[in-house]
Amino acid sequence: GFPLPLYPELKLALPRPAIGVTLQQFQPDLIHVVNPAVLGLAGVYYAKSMQIPLIASYHTHLPQYLQHYGLGMLEPVLWELLKATHNQALLNLCTSTAMVEELRAKGIERLDLWQRGVDTETFHPELVSWEMRSHLSQGHPESPLLLYVGRLGAEKEIDRIKPVLESIPNARLALVGDGPHRSALEKHFAGTPTHFVGYLMGKELGSAFASADAFIFPSRTETLGLVLLEAMAAGCPVVAARSGGIPDIVTDGVNGYLFDPTDEDGAIAATQRLLERRDERETLRQNARAEAERWSWAAATRQLQNYYKTVLLSESMSSAA
Repeated sequence: GFPLPLYPELKLALPRPAIGVTLQQFQPDLIHVVNPAVLGLAGVYYAKSMQIPLIASYHTHLPQYLQHYGLGMLEPVLWELLKATHNQALLNLCTSTAMVEELRAKGIERLDLWQRGVDTETFHPELVSWEMRSHLSQGHPESPLLLYVGRLGAEKEIDRIKPVLESIPNARLALVGDGPHRSALEKHFAGTPTHFVGYLMGKELGSAFASADAFIFPSRTETLGLVLLEAMAAGCPVVAARSGGIPDIVTDGVNGYLFDPTDEDGAIAATQRLLERRDERETLRQNARAEAERWSWAAATRQLQNYYKTVLLSESMSSAA
């Protein structure tokens, strides 16, 4: 593979003839393609040429990303490509009801919902740490601590956190992750108590979630928002945009707060309420953890296995007919 233009630390894998050779040797009963683009197209090709049942799943909302990189005019073309590719699959899985509805409206067929999972041990409230809180807040652990975790990309709209940060006296912000928009964000947040933490992994990341007061997530491009589940599993209350697949996870006022993504004041009010009402915040923490426990990897895997069995059974019945 070769480095991605905006994410040189990541490699883009390309289709190779060896894939076909391996599939001929392996003789799979089914091929599951995740986000059928570039390498995934090889999966689609070999599934058709070798007459192997094909399932596809949609995890990254690429058409919306285009808007944030000045390529919005290509969105209709990309949707046509996605439709042509996904409609070759016997089943297309989405991780939220919002994505099922949007893909159906764009002409993609044979859609169903696949619940994703979260590691409830790596992300756990017991990982709360005063030391981690001090690190994230740059030595001010007593201050209100806002947290963002994820890619530092334009499509995440992280710049919209700044008015929220500035509205809360003595609050500090920790941005965990990296990406192509980092230098622009460093300029945008210059003069504010914002810590660009970089990457954290495993239990360190779990500790970061558990040690913050609020997880702020303004993105409008999420098919689900797995990072939200991680925050909730760690007992970190969420304030997120009411957009995409996020309402499938976050119930406003029950296990977090949702705000209109076009309403800056709404994001500010929700965050202020979360920080001011300690008892309510504790209830949200407990409810968030309880909700995350429903999204176990075991349940997600069982559901996927059942989809596989259904497709294979349908194909065997079609062949017998």
